[in-house]
Amino acid sequence: MASVDEDFPRGGGTAKKPTESKIVVQRTEVDNLFQVEFSAFFFFSILMTEQRFYLTLWEGMLMLGCVKEVTDFEVMVGLPCGLQGFLSIRNISDSYTRLLSEQLGSETEEICSLPHLFHPGMVLRCAVAKLDITKGGALSIQLSINPKLVNKALTSNSLKPGMVLSGCVESLEDHGCIVDIGISGSKAFLPKKASKDNQNNTDELKVGQFVISQVEEVKNDGRVVRLSVNPQTIAQACAEVEQGWNLTNLLPGLLVKSTIKKVTTHGLILEFLSSFCGQVDFLHMEPGQVQACVLYIDLSIRLVGLSLRSYFIKPGTRVDPTPAGGDRIGEVVKDCKMIAMHHMSGAMLELPGKTLAYNRLLAIPEHTCRILDFSPMDQIHLVSLRRSVIEKPFFRYHDLQAGQVVEGTVSVLLNHGMVVHLSDHIKGLVPRTHLSDIILKNPEKKYTEGMKVKCRVLSVDAENKKLYLTRKKAMVESSLPLLLSFSDAHPGCVSHGYIVCIKDFGCIVRFYNNVKGLVPLSELSSEPVVSPEEVFYVGQVLKTKVLQCDPKKAKMVLSFRAAIEGEKEQVAKPQLEARVLKKSVNGLEVAILPDEIRAVLPTMHLSDHMSNCPLLWESLQEGDNIKSLSVFLSCSSFKNLTKKPTVRWSLEEGVVAKDFSELTVGMQLIGWIKNIMSYGVFVEFPYGLIGLAPKSAMTDKFLSDANTAFQLGQTVIAKVTNLDEEKHRFLITLKISEVISPESDAQTRLINGLQERRAVTEMLALRGMHGLRLLVSNNICSSYELLPHSVNLTSGQKVTAVILHVDILSSCVHVSILPKLVAKKKSLIEGSKYTAMVQYIDKDFAVISLDDTAQLTIIQTSCHLNEMVLSEPEMLKAGMCLAVDVIELSCQELQGLPLVSWTRTTPKRQRTTSENQAGSKGHCFGEILQGKVRTVKPTCIQVTLEDGSTGSVHVSEVVEVAEVCQGSFPTSSVKVGSVVTARVIGGREASSHRFLPFSHPKFTYTIPELTLIPRYYTVYSMNVISKIPKCTVFSFSAATWTAVFHTMYRDDKFDITSFIYRSLKKKKKKFKNRTQLNSFLGSRSFPGVHKLDKGTITLGMVTNVQPQLGLLVKLPFGGMGSVAVTDLADAYRPNPLDGYSKDQLLRCFLLESQQGKWQLSLRPSRLNPEQAKPVKDPDVLSVDKLKTGQIIRGYVKSVGEQGYVIVLFVCQKQAESQVSKKKKKKIKKGKTDDSDSGVEVYFREEEEDNEDGEPKPEIFQPQKKSRHELEQEKKAAEKALVQREAELMDPNLRPQDAAAFERLLLASPNSSLLWLQYIAHHLQATQIEQARAVAERALKTISFREEQEKLNVWVALLNLENMYGTVESLKKVFERALQFCEPMPVYQHLADIYAKSNKTKEADALYKTIVKRFRHNKEVWLSYGSFLLQQGQSDAASAVLQRALTSLPAKESVDVIAKFAQLEFRYGDAEKGRVMFDKVLTSYPKRTDLWSVFIDLMIKHGSQKEVRTLFDRVIHLTVSVKKVKFFFKRYLEYEKKHGTPQSIQEVKEKAMEFVEAKGTEAAN
Repeated sequence: MASVDEDFPRGGGTAKKPTESKIVVQRTEVDNLFQVEFSAFFFFSILMTEQRFYLTLWEGMLMLGCVKEVTDFEVMVGLPCGLQGFLSIRNISDSYTRLLSEQLGSETEEICSLPHLFHPGMVLRCAVAKLDITKGGALSIQLSINPKLVNKALTSNSLKPGMVLSGCVESLEDHGCIVDIGISGSKAFLPKKASKDNQNNTDELKVGQFVISQVEEVKNDGRVVRLSVNPQTIAQACAEVEQGWNLTNLLPGLLVKSTIKKVTTHGLILEFLSSFCGQVDFLHMEPGQVQACVLYIDLSIRLVGLSLRSYFIKPGTRVDPTPAGGDRIGEVVKDCKMIAMHHMSGAMLELPGKTLAYNRLLAIPEHTCRILDFSPMDQIHLVSLRRSVIEKPFFRYHDLQAGQVVEGTVSVLLNHGMVVHLSDHIKGLVPRTHLSDIILKNPEKKYTEGMKVKCRVLSVDAENKKLYLTRKKAMVESSLPLLLSFSDAHPGCVSHGYIVCIKDFGCIVRFYNNVKGLVPLSELSSEPVVSPEEVFYVGQVLKTKVLQCDPKKAKMVLSFRAAIEGEKEQVAKPQLEARVLKKSVNGLEVAILPDEIRAVLPTMHLSDHMSNCPLLWESLQEGDNIKSLSVFLSCSSFKNLTKKPTVRWSLEEGVVAKDFSELTVGMQLIGWIKNIMSYGVFVEFPYGLIGLAPKSAMTDKFLSDANTAFQLGQTVIAKVTNLDEEKHRFLITLKISEVISPESDAQTRLINGLQERRAVTEMLALRGMHGLRLLVSNNICSSYELLPHSVNLTSGQKVTAVILHVDILSSCVHVSILPKLVAKKKSLIEGSKYTAMVQYIDKDFAVISLDDTAQLTIIQTSCHLNEMVLSEPEMLKAGMCLAVDVIELSCQELQGLPLVSWTRTTPKRQRTTSENQAGSKGHCFGEILQGKVRTVKPTCIQVTLEDGSTGSVHVSEVVEVAEVCQGSFPTSSVKVGSVVTARVIGGREASSHRFLPFSHPKFTYTIPELTLIPRYYTVYSMNVISKIPKCTVFSFSAATWTAVFHTMYRDDKFDITSFIYRSLKKKKKKFKNRTQLNSFLGSRSFPGVHKLDKGTITLGMVTNVQPQLGLLVKLPFGGMGSVAVTDLADAYRPNPLDGYSKDQLLRCFLLESQQGKWQLSLRPSRLNPEQAKPVKDPDVLSVDKLKTGQIIRGYVKSVGEQGYVIVLFVCQKQAESQVSKKKKKKIKKGKTDDSDSGVEVYFREEEEDNEDGEPKPEIFQPQKKSRHELEQEKKAAEKALVQREAELMDPNLRPQDAAAFERLLLASPNSSLLWLQYIAHHLQATQIEQARAVAERALKTISFREEQEKLNVWVALLNLENMYGTVESLKKVFERALQFCEPMPVYQHLADIYAKSNKTKEADALYKTIVKRFRHNKEVWLSYGSFLLQQGQSDAASAVLQRALTSLPAKESVDVIAKFAQLEFRYGDAEKGRVMFDKVLTSYPKRTDLWSVFIDLMIKHGSQKEVRTLFDRVIHLTVSVKKVKFFFKRYLEYEKKHGTPQSIQEVKEKAMEFVEAKGTEAAN
């Protein structure tokens, strides 16, 4: 049978045609489990005609469906042909949707939910509402049972008695209910008595309930319809020809009488209603049936689907939503027989125990299938034979169990977590707190859509299809037993759990399946914990031990302390011993004794010396016991062991990081090379941490090929240089100059390596392998090393030889017969230097002879763990001479051989091009150069200059911004090979490529940054450039051009970075590098509102101050407005316009708009109605509100012969009234004043309200001023204006009011300095709440990228709450600060605040918490020690020092002791500090930096005698000549300042003696 291209529903992806609302389901290729010719087989059928072989779905198509599952908001409906649709709560009926909208905000009535209206097995008449394609390519069918869609083809005139219609209850009435049948102009009523004796009682009906009813009576041409819901009558009602049914209005679910017209391969063709034909699929055939039920109507191909199944036709029967054999979905069934196959449809399978007979095949193959679903409409299972489907580990939520480790694909990131798809139909949620072991601020940086992740199931609710997962590494990789129920929690059991709640009485820890318990306060730690929330955090994963458990009450008591103590007991165990079970190429499979725990010992972990690893592997046999092992990685399935002595030492001493959270920059770790790439090497550390050493950080030397630098498995010392918190990645350096080796590391490794070789020899001897000894004693099969002279030997000649090396694997002995080696041995002097010659080399070891003493010894070929695989010229070779120092004359571990240390000089190499360029003269800033374009890229241009060096031109420095052509890069205007003129505007170092300021001492750049813009190297304008938002000063000197970077914001939303050259003429002002300068940028609009509305508040800028009238204000969005003098304040002021000036920013209240111009108000009662004081002169809302005898105040507008014109405090409209000059006398309106309101006002001077102390308004007669007076006033105004401008331009001028601060903050919203000054401004006025509000504004306004600026504001808020707030408010601010900032700085700042405010107890408690949380950070210990010494607690500080030395890495010990000694000098006992320095410098005499610090402290705190003694010690140190000369200079300076001529001369004599002793080396 040929493969087919068409497909059917559920067979694969679907595609929606753009021109039609139809979806044709097409076939996709699948994998077969059996070798047959057809492509795919599914356990369901496709309804088809003999002309069309695919099913066409279209919106509005009517189908019969059966309810499969009901949820609160959606109903899952099974459709014919194995299809599945969804009925939304919005597609029930119009009345039900209206009821939901009305009751949505009401709690008086209970909303009837979908489970009350539908039940599984219920048969529905549906219409396809919408067809869509999901992301996975599956078909999504949205259904509707709205009668308007189902019965849309029916009209009032077409209704006939006996018709069976579907509808939804619209409303409940006294005598029945009104049913919505979806026919316009018809009202259907279902009376109570018509169904009194029936099974369905109308009292049980609810609004929106779906009903199938029969038309009993039609009145008034179909406008009134009476219905009946008798099930027996409806089940027997058949559609008749007289009822007027046609193909357009035919409804699914109707019973029709039919006759067989034709028999086809896949079913029957029936004739019904005298002229219509329909098709019966092979799944819906049943013998003995004359009636048929309409399943669906496809008008596009005029096809009617029918069914002969009895559960659709016989009265009293119903559709069973579940199969008779129970729920078997997801089950994999074997031994299935294919009994029939239908072309273009599928195959019939017979499951074990069931028989399906149809077109039985002669050859019946057996197959394995997976049950996908059950079709209630077809009453048959749907199965798949696809291998990929059968092999899926889980198909439904029921297949998942809590604690199971699963793999999935990231689907989407949400605010509350991440959705992970485990399969096409199963998805789970990873809550935000479970995305990582730590809380991620930006999860999108770590997780991306489509990313594969490994998770562990926290809980699964199969019924509600809810799955919760965790990505916490500690839980996913946990090998401890899982607590899945309270019955699993036996006392003493240890498991990983996560904190879900922190209370004052302890922590609540949750495990799997909502199993949780309480960790009381006493069980949190071995040390007392006062405040658990300061030590622990929600989401933290910890080991917990079960103390008590009551499964019946579901209560459990846990302990962190007991789990930690148990872990310490395990660590304290002696080193492990294991037995070899099996040898493989890559390692050994062993069993740890005595518990027989399976583990793996890789071959590379047998020794620190890679040449010893194959020797040890060869010598070990199955059954042998191996001692001195340590576990470096423990997984759930196995443990990884190591025998490397250096790694074991780091595990025993605790010089490891158990998790990424314990890593800190500067930490030194011991690991081994895991993988070598071209860009660097990956180094693995204990506990599974892996870091990357880039090529540039692998060695101090130039490295051409990273693949040959190290060996796989080589032990190295690494230093952490960079941490990526989001991705949990870190960078390291392996440079020997940047790591510190443990003391006597080389000698210890040499001894360990030789002991390993000796153990191999002893192991072979115990097995009876004595052939090697015989060969040595009888001189058979020996290889002679004739160095350096050749000797003529004959067969049988006896010679005396000395053994150099014994090769165990090849059974060869290497000897030498040199006379100087076989001569009598001479004694050595310990500590002396000798010249040694290399006699023999064996990979990691070499045999050397010391001068002519005939003494031999062994050395390592590498001096450091991180030493690279040497190139041929650098390798040690036989005959090479070395300089050695004898450390020990007879070392017992070397079997009596002397122990020496050696050094060699590295050969000179040629300088690289970058180094040659670094040594070149370079170019100065501002220099104009000629060059030739070498390369042109979209973002930069490389230019070869006249001296051969290379310069770079950024894309922003090619042409002017106005000349850039839209759609092309600016660099496209420059051609390769063209000659250009450029100016130097910056530069970088050749070696590190770091950008340098032009205040650099050399003031030259080896790699210059250039500009090609002509105006920069032709004519320079001295005009002041427009002010910019923020500048960064790179250097400054008087009357010099300064380069500042800035960003211009344009309407096209692009940021253009460029250089601006500007003259800073303040000669006395000095700026440091990277100083932030605030300046102004003219803004186009103000933030806040997006349009101007009446009654709102907005920002405005004063454009003009008009005496006697008010202010003209420019508003956002091009608006203009005016503020009358009566709207400036809530009370009368003699000079209302004082304090207002042009370009001043104001907050304005929008009163009313008249002809496009706004009337504004600045009254505090309108701007801040909550904080406003009682209004002395309230707004007069209208003229009608004025009463006779009422006393009001206003401003005199004009004075005429008839009286005064006064402007009253009237809202929205100014009322101007005339007042007679004569007191207590009414007058009429003046003819010349058209704006008079017509109000007659008495003006009584004697009745002025002066109780509040306000001055009376003065009325001045207009007097003519002389020209001189006018000129003087003009000059005074100009002088005041100039002075005001100078004040505004002064950056050091501190604002004096809130408006000035607001103006500055508009220009620099991210400046914490401005915000802190603003807060201080409010605190000076004791406005505590305003200061808090400003601080909160600052935290919301400052960009999240400005972490330091935000931290400054948090610290200010902590200070504010400490001084003016309560303990609770300070605690809340502190907790918030910890969420948004790095925890350690916040802790330290709060501790400093406590200390400065003399809250010693709180500071001490906080410091104890800090050193617990950040014990690996050196700074916290120093801060705590400084605090204790300032409090006079010297003994406590000493105890803190001891704790710090145990917590910090060993390499930090010297610096920590030195810092504590300095603190003793500063705050404690100077004598104690001197003793501490003496001890440190005795152990580390070459630390010249500590000597220098010690000298400074002694000069300040010690006597002259002590200082001179110290200088005498320093100048006799065994250090480089350069350093000794430095201390001589300091000694001489000290004597010149504090000594006498005699003491000065003595220092000079000592210097001369030193020079004579050192000879030319010191002289040079």
